[in-house]
Amino acid sequence: MKKLTKLTTETHNPKSKQLDQMSTDSILQLMNEEDLLIPKAINKVLPEIEETVEAVYHSFINEGRLFYVGAGTSGRIGLLDAVECPPTFSTLPEKVQAIIAGGMDALMVAVEGAEDDFDLGVHDLKEHGITENDVVIGIAASGRTPYVKGALSYAQKIGAKAISLSSNEGSEISEYADIAIEVITGPEILTGSTRLKAATAHKMILNMVSTASMVKYGKVYQNLMVDVNATNYKLKERCKKIVHEATNVSYEEAEEVLLKTGFKVKPAIVMILANVDYSQAKLLLEQSQGFVREAIGNSR
Repeated sequence: MKKLTKLTTETHNPKSKQLDQMSTDSILQLMNEEDLLIPKAINKVLPEIEETVEAVYHSFINEGRLFYVGAGTSGRIGLLDAVECPPTFSTLPEKVQAIIAGGMDALMVAVEGAEDDFDLGVHDLKEHGITENDVVIGIAASGRTPYVKGALSYAQKIGAKAISLSSNEGSEISEYADIAIEVITGPEILTGSTRLKAATAHKMILNMVSTASMVKYGKVYQNLMVDVNATNYKLKERCKKIVHEATNVSYEEAEEVLLKTGFKVKPAIVMILANVDYSQAKLLLEQSQGFVREAIGNSR
């Protein structure tokens, strides 16, 4: 197991040696400068991210699921992305899930020893009934968390796609992965505090993976969230705006059609642009596997 002193994420950043004596302005300027390095680091691992998106998309079309697995900050970042998928894309909560070392109690307070337990990672994946159709993304900035290694090892054992996401080159979790994403963001301004650059990079990468996968899965028309789940006033207003932008009808007409669909955006757009009723729009969408553009094209 790699010693912490050999990990890039644990080394001292020479730019912040006097952090405790810097002015507020200087601290913020330095943090901003360091954060600008994140997109460059991500750019270097775009091929691995692309592989990951293809794996997730392949999983989705085969009734598979996406699991984020991590401890501490890494687990919380996975949860943040997972819980945004149902309202944004109307996916079932089971489609994208987060598994955190120590369970949901670990969201607020660290559960002692959980992240160091290899077998617990195996156990938690078994509890979720992982199959060969699923994708497991193990997240660990250090790249050495035993809990994540256990989860990835079990994923590989049963034939699920195992993907590692870390911020150190040659990470230990990469040895348990079919695809290894090692996004090297360098030393943190606060030594070892990987909730900073490393975590930000991981959050950005998970955004890319889930969003791009959902685009390929038919959850988007043009650049609009056509599968948004309208559960409150704000989201219903957003639905009207989306239908208006996609079809150029007035807000009033958009609302009128949305009322007929129960505020489902996809059939509303198809009804307007294909000039069909609700039942026909639903049939066209069913035939196109949910792709709005294809459904409209098929109507012609």
